[in-house]
Amino acid sequence: MTDGRPKRAGAPGVRPPAGKRTDSYDPGCTRCPRLAEFLAETHERYPDYWARPVPSFGPPDAKLVFVGLAPGMHGANRTGRPFTGDYAGILLYETLYELGVATASESVSLNDGLKLEGARIANAVKCVPPENKPLPEEIRTCNAYLKIELGELKRAKVLLALGRVAHDAVLMALGMKRSQFAFGHGNEHSLEGGRILIDSYHCSRYNTSTKVLTEPMFKKVVKRACEVAGL
Repeated sequence: MTDGRPKRAGAPGVRPPAGKRTDSYDPGCTRCPRLAEFLAETHERYPDYWARPVPSFGPPDAKLVFVGLAPGMHGANRTGRPFTGDYAGILLYETLYELGVATASESVSLNDGLKLEGARIANAVKCVPPENKPLPEEIRTCNAYLKIELGELKRAKVLLALGRVAHDAVLMALGMKRSQFAFGHGNEHSLEGGRILIDSYHCSRYNTSTKVLTEPMFKKVVKRACEVAGL
């Protein structure tokens, strides 16, 4: 490891090809000037990183949708797949594998063959933000993509928000008032249209190392979400 980041996968200086542009995802999006500038700087510093908006991962007929915060600098921003190649993804994919939702217990790269079955992973913000902290206006801007995506996922019965920002982003995308749905680990909220929003603390290194979120806590809430979704 160098400067605290994982070793690079693939040939040095070869950037992974971008995904296709859709109504819910644009690999060339520059709507947020600060994030666009940061991505350009990141690509210059790490030429083989994805360094673009990161698309969601999982089948379009998913019954369960995880919504995270934003790509990690040396995780999803490097690999091009949510929660892949960083610490936060270790517990997530291990849990999904144990529950039969993922085909492997470790998510390393776009080409590792891992697939999700019945679940999908999205983010409130698709571009890596400086210091992992998107600004309120950036969350609002990117919410347009999340709104379209949630509208496209017709079979998604359960939305599992990883953290308060994701919780608020889901409500914003669905046009619901935050005051009516208090965030709290394990909280379950009945939404219009028969959907269920379930809350979890984010599986970040900080939360797990400080025991704000323990492994049993996380696995319990994900198992509950799978049960409600019928997985």
